[in-house]
Amino acid sequence: MKKTILVVSVSLLSINLTKAQDTAKVEAKPSPFTFSGYIDSYYMYNLNNPLSGNNLGQSGTARAFDQRANTIGLGLVQTKFGYTHKKSDVVVDLTFGPNADLGNYGNNPFLSWNPSQVAIPGGAPGYLLGGIAIKQAYFNYKATDKLTFTAGQFGTHIGYEVIDAPINYNYSLSNLFNNGPFYHIGLKANYAFSDRFALMAGVVNNVDALYDNNKKKGVIGQMYIKPAEGWNVYINYIGSDEANPIYDSTTMKDTAKGFYQLLDLTTGYQITKKFYIGVNAAYGMQKGNYQGSKPNLAPSGRDTTRTWGGVALYSNFQFNQYFGFGVRAEYFDNNSGVRSLTNPNAINTGTDVTSLTFTPKITLDEGHLELKPELRIDMFKKLAYTDVGLGDAGNIQQFQDSKGNWTKDSQTTIGLALIYKY
Repeated sequence: MKKTILVVSVSLLSINLTKAQDTAKVEAKPSPFTFSGYIDSYYMYNLNNPLSGNNLGQSGTARAFDQRANTIGLGLVQTKFGYTHKKSDVVVDLTFGPNADLGNYGNNPFLSWNPSQVAIPGGAPGYLLGGIAIKQAYFNYKATDKLTFTAGQFGTHIGYEVIDAPINYNYSLSNLFNNGPFYHIGLKANYAFSDRFALMAGVVNNVDALYDNNKKKGVIGQMYIKPAEGWNVYINYIGSDEANPIYDSTTMKDTAKGFYQLLDLTTGYQITKKFYIGVNAAYGMQKGNYQGSKPNLAPSGRDTTRTWGGVALYSNFQFNQYFGFGVRAEYFDNNSGVRSLTNPNAINTGTDVTSLTFTPKITLDEGHLELKPELRIDMFKKLAYTDVGLGDAGNIQQFQDSKGNWTKDSQTTIGLALIYKY
């Protein structure tokens, strides 16, 4: 009898201990802290073999990040911290390396100036690439289940692509990305009416700068629509007076003119589990002074409104968990000469460019490692630059050959990007 009681007691004790352990497992809360990031590097071989050793072209802006030609380059190192509480969360997103400067210009106080060193082959002395930058630093407050406020520095809502190499399917960035905002500093509010419709509005400083260059603030907005499962549509806007102040000596009123605005459509549809398509279209307008620089126009045309824009089509097919293939076809129109991809010394000149990018993607180690071989072809309008302000300079093209002559109106690069996520 005693043995029976002892066995029953031990059994009940084991059951209670097991339940207590299971309860402890259920009640264990996840850590409120998160830590993530990535590192990427690349090699791009330029078939033009330019003497300058870069992919930037005559304008100096033909590529956003993968600027070095025929050399192994470090891209970006990201370190992202997060903390979540009941109704709020905070994100601190720091970046290091050459792309930290290129993607956060105006907000990199840790870079050092060295007038004796050229940052980009063929360029002028300047900041040494490879410093520390704040990519994002913001917090969210969930006032209700539907209304969220965000304050600080956050990545732009405009465009299909982002700075982060693991998120984009293609490694090289589009001209639409390169000619849009990268980040904003300000306050915004997002209201989710449902999981299919939401609106965002905000007030920000001027475009891509730590501090505002004038007393006027920009406005941003976004409309999100989900027409069907797997189909997302974003309509984005920014409007801002970007002129550096010019004060009248008598009235001391600011007489500068320089309004900038951009309307952007970004949409993507997951047609099947393996096949995805996306579209990005943008239309921008600019008038007068833009952060101290004037449009690439004769003085008589600088106060007129000039436009630019373009469209990019994306598609990718995921054959299996290890291999996929993506294509991007893009057209960018800057014939007004108001944005980049234009010779900075030219007068009343612009250009347009058609680009094709082919990117296989190989995924290893449960998604931590990505290999992206890439072929990109950029084709510019012929004879875009015939006057550099110093008289007729002849047939000056966008790209350089191996002897340093500007004789190429197209550029083809073949390369490989290596990305590790943690």
